[in-house]
Amino acid sequence: MGVISSGELNTPTAIEQMVNAAYSFVGQNHFNKQMGLPYEEGSVRAGEAYKGGSGTNDNAERNLWETFVFLQPTTTGDLDNLWYVHYAAVGRMHDAMRRIKNTEESVFPLKNERLAELRFLRAHIYFYMKVAFKSFPYIDEEAPDEMYDQISNDALTDQELWNKLIEDFRFAAATLPATQSEVGRPTQFAAKAYLAKVLLFAAYEQDDNNNVISINTEKLTEVATLCKEVIDGAGKTLYDDFAKNFLTAFENGNESIWAVQYSANNDNSPTGRLNAWLIYPVNSEYGCCGFLQPSENLMNRFKTVNGVPDFDNYNTGVMLTGKDAFASQPMDPRLMHTAAVPDMPWKYDADFIMEKSWVRSPEVYGYSMSQKMLVLPTDPGFRKTNPFMGSGLNWDVLRLDEVILMRAEALIQLGGQANLDEALGLINQIRTRAANSTGLLKFADGTPTGNFSVQTYQPGVNCPVWNQEFAFKALRWERLLEFATEGKRFFDLVRWGIAAQEMNDYFDVERTRRTYLKDAVFTKNRDEYFPIPQQQINYVRGLYKQNPGW
Repeated sequence: MGVISSGELNTPTAIEQMVNAAYSFVGQNHFNKQMGLPYEEGSVRAGEAYKGGSGTNDNAERNLWETFVFLQPTTTGDLDNLWYVHYAAVGRMHDAMRRIKNTEESVFPLKNERLAELRFLRAHIYFYMKVAFKSFPYIDEEAPDEMYDQISNDALTDQELWNKLIEDFRFAAATLPATQSEVGRPTQFAAKAYLAKVLLFAAYEQDDNNNVISINTEKLTEVATLCKEVIDGAGKTLYDDFAKNFLTAFENGNESIWAVQYSANNDNSPTGRLNAWLIYPVNSEYGCCGFLQPSENLMNRFKTVNGVPDFDNYNTGVMLTGKDAFASQPMDPRLMHTAAVPDMPWKYDADFIMEKSWVRSPEVYGYSMSQKMLVLPTDPGFRKTNPFMGSGLNWDVLRLDEVILMRAEALIQLGGQANLDEALGLINQIRTRAANSTGLLKFADGTPTGNFSVQTYQPGVNCPVWNQEFAFKALRWERLLEFATEGKRFFDLVRWGIAAQEMNDYFDVERTRRTYLKDAVFTKNRDEYFPIPQQQINYVRGLYKQNPGW
């Protein structure tokens, strides 16, 4: 086996390979060291989905995440793995960054552009750490390796830590080109979109106990501006059908702003880099493992009255959980792009009908299954890797639909009639696309798979008013419908300061449907963030400060 010296990695060719290695780690997808879409952290913990699998003891720590009932809260192995793997990714970025900085631009003409890409990737990784753990040691490329265990997680205030991410995205937005010839590399518009997202989160300013105490209008104003620049200048459009965001044939297309790239056919390996290992059904075409089962609460939220969400009564009456209910209850078609149940077409194939036997533990989690991150077994991007399986379907970290809704949110929070009117148009743009996203939702005889009824908000017609309070309510609901099971909801609830109320209201009803939730409870001023893993605190000999409540 050959060994290469560090000095041999300082050539332009080797540096490019080091940058590629950094990109590669961003898609690392081991089931308990996941770097991909945070569906358990962001969707299961938000009540959008049940953990699923073979029962509460299958990946048992994730059951603790879902119920917020921790017996040994700070010593859990999965959180330690997540902490470690994100810093391993940052380590690859810093190694490449140091080599680039020590190389003259005349030797490596892409010096500044590659630095901008790496700073973008670092901020992407640290964004996860920020929304998951809140306080983490900020380590940059200038910190010597031997100093890592001497950098505390409370050296920076909450806003100072946000500012570090903001600085990285500002540099990327100012340096990256408007377009890239290679998919997966961020553009200046991707950097502006991510900068807007970080500013939006930072605008909801928290105290030391995770309470939202103020909303920063200066940040919101910049969010609105950045989003408009992306909407007007990135050359992106909404797909005509929501489904296209979740099909391999349309990857890196009209709506995608920046995506983590997965593959099934290259990378010089038998199966490439696959995504979404654990959420496929247990049937012969797939095989394992039945995680991420949409909750009854989530499915009911797709009910409509007069074409708009049934805000007040969505969780009573007819439960939107089966074929008969789909046929009778007016509903938003985005449910069919998000969830499947027995006797319904699977992933837009009218001849491939889901069966009850596909579900692993219906006595615990019911019969619903996810759809967005899955592909058909006939998809050219599907691969089995015994005992698991996955696909080359990308993870869209940022899409144009989210940029549109971020601008709408900023305008609503800034207030004023002109801003509210524009926000109405932006939200209605998303709703119009939803209403038109029924082309693939057909049974074999061509009839629709549901009683689809979506309309735009029309104040005084199908909604009482369009003031700031109602507009913000509509915005929050629209984000849920558009991004359900995509790992965003929990982080939204925390930044809005409503996680405790939302989650405990959810548990009050959902425990009557799923007995494993009988003891579930969200503890305000604690459960907004994960605990700092005790293993990491031990590693730095007690230097790290534990999060509040733990």
